[in-house]
Amino acid sequence: MSAGPFEAALRARRDAGGKCLVVYVTGGLGDDWLDTARAVAAAGADAIEIGVPFSDPVMDGPTIQAANDLALAAGATPTGILDALRGADVGAPLAVMTYYNIAFRMGLERFAESLVAAGVSGCILPDLPLEEAGPWLEAAGVAGVEPILLAAPTAPDERLPEICAVSRGFVYGVGLLGVTGVRSELAASAVEIATRLKPVTDLPVLVGVGIGTPEQAVEASAHGDGVIVGSAVVQRMVDGAGPEGVGELVASFRAALDAG
Repeated sequence: MSAGPFEAALRARRDAGGKCLVVYVTGGLGDDWLDTARAVAAAGADAIEIGVPFSDPVMDGPTIQAANDLALAAGATPTGILDALRGADVGAPLAVMTYYNIAFRMGLERFAESLVAAGVSGCILPDLPLEEAGPWLEAAGVAGVEPILLAAPTAPDERLPEICAVSRGFVYGVGLLGVTGVRSELAASAVEIATRLKPVTDLPVLVGVGIGTPEQAVEASAHGDGVIVGSAVVQRMVDGAGPEGVGELVASFRAALDAG
């Protein structure tokens, strides 16, 4: 199976000897969130996750929860975010990150088709366990969506190849047990999950959750192919730094990863 746009971008960075940088942006947060996504791409992100706000984001910590609440209060909806993305060339491949209830309520086939129509390549549903993912994987496959699965640090060794076998785009190594958020130091589990995933898959292995500084990004990517940065970026959005301020932060991550 040929790689989709999200996976192709990450493989290109890896094959060139670099480390991948995927950045999470909350959809519908502020009138300039699309400009923020463009600034993130211009600053060197290989690909972008667009968070579709949900009222009960079980994987997310205080920063992204606050961003969700602000976006929802401003009237953000899954359909509205996808409509805004339709035809909006951001400058990097996109994935949507949201929760299974949104996909289920819309209907899995319709949800997958609406992602493709909006120019979204990949999708992350962090609360959908592997054992129950069959119908979604089928719908995603038919529509041409790259389903990106998560591998938790607690996953037994025999489970990791199963996750990798059905994932597309990349494998999301969850850096620590707990919710998303910036931590003062990188959890040892972030390095460990990448070290365990690399031997069992050729997919790009990226580590996310708990990576808040360029230094942590370099440390986390040493044993994998790159990182996902979310809460540090979203905090800037919440603080009103604007596209330029977010772009400056992303550029600092890009520079650190390139310097290695």
